[in-house]
Amino acid sequence: MDIQTMERKFQEIFSQGRNEARIFFSPGRINLIGEHTDYNGGHVFPCAITFGTYGIARKRDDRQIRVYSMNFEDTGVIEFTLDVLDYDKKHSWANYPKGMIRYLQEAGWKLSSGLEVLVYGNIPNGAGLSSSASIEMLIGVAVNEMFDLNVQRLDLVKLGKKVENEFIGVNSGIMDQFAIGMGKENCGILLDCNTLKYEYAPFNLTDHKIIIMNTNKRRELADSKYNERRSECETALGQLKKAAPIDSLGELTEEEFEAIKHLVTDEVLQRRAKHAVSENQRTLQAMKALKDSDLAEFGRLMNASHRSLRDDYEVTGTELDTLVEAAWKHEGTIGARMTGAGFGGCAIAIVANERVDEFISQAGSEYKEKIGYDATFYVASIGDGAKETTTEVLL
Repeated sequence: MDIQTMERKFQEIFSQGRNEARIFFSPGRINLIGEHTDYNGGHVFPCAITFGTYGIARKRDDRQIRVYSMNFEDTGVIEFTLDVLDYDKKHSWANYPKGMIRYLQEAGWKLSSGLEVLVYGNIPNGAGLSSSASIEMLIGVAVNEMFDLNVQRLDLVKLGKKVENEFIGVNSGIMDQFAIGMGKENCGILLDCNTLKYEYAPFNLTDHKIIIMNTNKRRELADSKYNERRSECETALGQLKKAAPIDSLGELTEEEFEAIKHLVTDEVLQRRAKHAVSENQRTLQAMKALKDSDLAEFGRLMNASHRSLRDDYEVTGTELDTLVEAAWKHEGTIGARMTGAGFGGCAIAIVANERVDEFISQAGSEYKEKIGYDATFYVASIGDGAKETTTEVLL
């Protein structure tokens, strides 16, 4: 899909308007390491990728909002107004832009008119690369630029999280919107989810590629066990607070956790907390490894992360484990792990440039033989966060 095709579709779907149409891009994200730590007050290590959501947007002369997705063409144009921005199940994907506009206005940033937006995303839907946050930030950045709202980027990130939590009803942390809003080319972001302090880490993989491995097992985050895991960690935290003055599991070192873990009387809850604590420490160690240019250590930490997610947090499943274990067997692999919430979705691997084709063939064959259908592989690059791509397009 190219921008010219999108422009033609925009002209076909929306009648001619006298306002300028503008083009925006909002990436997807992968998390290099630090999984299920964001809502536990720990660190994460995401990056924006060059797959994402494109949007063409134009102001209207009334208060109507009309949106159309080239990914869900059967749904057609979805319409609502600036005056009625309630969640509506029938509006499916359009609830993400609707929620973003609603919360911007409730926070005091008023839109002077409606708009029409055509979107197309090349993030595999349901793969766990954060297509929903990509749409939220696309709309946030587009509206901010088009209506000169002067909203700070971090405020847009927080509003995106609010949409996910309160409008859609998914109890997720801030990592997805942060990575998509604040991404930087060829850099990972070490983010402290407690304080929102962050640091960019150069991640120049001159001799290696990041391979995204999609299980093609769809995962519906709102209907998954994601909220259950969060609740389990909150219960464990409550028990640990009897001995430690902490507000989150991310504040504990592994040694501190070992000393008081007996307070968590349920063995399952203890394993959930163990993952949250150990994964946070691995994420900090990963930052050091990159600063030391020690990619092998970074890969070792990725592998340990997956084992913890498999054994202690139990969010991987047969499909993700099959892909990651196939990756581990390959000589060109530096490290591999699931990424995202789990329960299907994607895994990532860092693979030597000269072994990429062989890796995809081998891992793909092993996956199909065991699972019965194909995985899909993407060679990813680390890109910038959500932004306007041009203001020179007139439709």
